[in-house]
Amino acid sequence: MRATPPALGLYLHIPFCKQKCVYCDFYSLPRAESRMDDYTDALCAHLTETAPFAADHLVDTVYLGGGTPSYLGTKRLTKILKVVLKRFKVAKDAEITLEANPDSAGDWKELRSLRKCGFNRLSLGMQSADDAELAEIGRVHTMAQVSAAVEAARKAKFENLSLDLIYGLPHQTLEGWQRNLSAAVDLAPEHLSCYGLKVEEGTPLFARRDTAGLPGDEAQADMYLYAVEFLKSHGYEQYEISNFAKPGRASRHNLKYWTLGEYAGFGPGAHSDFGGVRYAYTRDLDAYIRGVREHAPMLSENDHIPPLDRDTEWLMLGLRTVEGLDPKVFENRFRRRFTCFLPFLDQCAQADYAVEEDGRWHLTPRGFLVSNQIIGGMLDALAADKQRRAEAAARGDFRVNLD
Repeated sequence: MRATPPALGLYLHIPFCKQKCVYCDFYSLPRAESRMDDYTDALCAHLTETAPFAADHLVDTVYLGGGTPSYLGTKRLTKILKVVLKRFKVAKDAEITLEANPDSAGDWKELRSLRKCGFNRLSLGMQSADDAELAEIGRVHTMAQVSAAVEAARKAKFENLSLDLIYGLPHQTLEGWQRNLSAAVDLAPEHLSCYGLKVEEGTPLFARRDTAGLPGDEAQADMYLYAVEFLKSHGYEQYEISNFAKPGRASRHNLKYWTLGEYAGFGPGAHSDFGGVRYAYTRDLDAYIRGVREHAPMLSENDHIPPLDRDTEWLMLGLRTVEGLDPKVFENRFRRRFTCFLPFLDQCAQADYAVEEDGRWHLTPRGFLVSNQIIGGMLDALAADKQRRAEAAARGDFRVNLD
C-alpha cells in the first residue's frame, strides 16, 4: 500500500499595492509597477528552482498574499500559477487563494480568467462598510466597490469567498461595527476574518496614535464579543481567534500555520516551515530578485528546530484555535505529561477563560481576548516543568519522568 505523501502549502508574497494603508506593517511597495515584470520572472524562476525539493510532497493549498496580489494583473498572476501547477505536485482539490482589494477585482471577466486558470478562493479586503472609515485608514476603495467586487466574483463563479474586516478603527463605535458586520453578512461570503486593529510601530497610524480617536481596550473587547455571537447566529463557525466560516469553509491554508503543518514561502518577507527548518526571505524586493538571479544570499532567518523543541509553538498556535489543545497529542508528540498545565488551566476555567470539552482544552471568547496572557502562563508552566525535570536528572532521580 502506497504511503500518502506529506502535505505542503505554498505561500507566494506579492509585494505591490496601489497605496499603503496607515496601519499596514506588511512588506509592500506602492508605486512600484515598473518592477512587476522583473519580480514575476524572479518568482517563477524561484518556484521552478525549488520545486524538486518538494517532489515528495503533495501541495494541497496555495495562497497568494500581499500587498495586493490582484494589483499584479491577470496575465502575471496566470503566469505564476501555471508555473506552480506545472512544477509542483498539486492536489486536484487544492485550495488556491488569491487576495484582492475591491478596487482591483471588479471585472468579472478578469476574475473568470483567474478562476479558469486554477484560483478557486478569493479573499477580499473589505475592512469596513463605511466610506469615511475607509478613507481614514488609507483604503483606496469604497463600499460600493466591495459590493461590485462580490457581484463580479459570483458572476465569475467563485464559490469560496472570504471578506476581511477590521474593528477598533479610528472613531469607530460599537454601533458602527455592528453595521459593518451586517453589511458583510448581507454579501453572503463563505468566510469572514475579523481582526482587531493593531497599531504597529513605524506606521503612519503609530505616529498619530494619541490623536487618532482609537477605541480603548474595553470598547474593542465589546466589538469582538459582539462579532462572535452575531456571526454564530448567522451560521458562521468560529475556528480561530479571528476567523469564522460556514461549515466546511475554514481556510485550509491558514490552518496549516495553526497546526504546525508544512508550508514554503516565496517572495520578500515570506516565511517558511519546511523540512524541519523555519526560514524567511529578506524584506527587500531588489535583494530578492538579485538573490534569485545570482544565487546570492537572501535569507533573513534560518533555524533548524528539532521536533521535540516545537512544544512552545504547539501550545501558542493551538490556543489560537477553537479546537484547542489535546493532552494526548501533546504527550505522544513531546514525550512529557500534560499535567503540568492543569493547575493554571483550572484557574483559567474558573475565570471563564478556558473550558475542557471532550478531553480537549480550549479558550472561550473571553479567553481569546486575553490569549497573550494565557499563552504566557502556559509557557511559564512548561518552563517550570522543564526546570524541575532538569534538576531531577542532575540529581540522578529519573522518577520525575513518570509523573
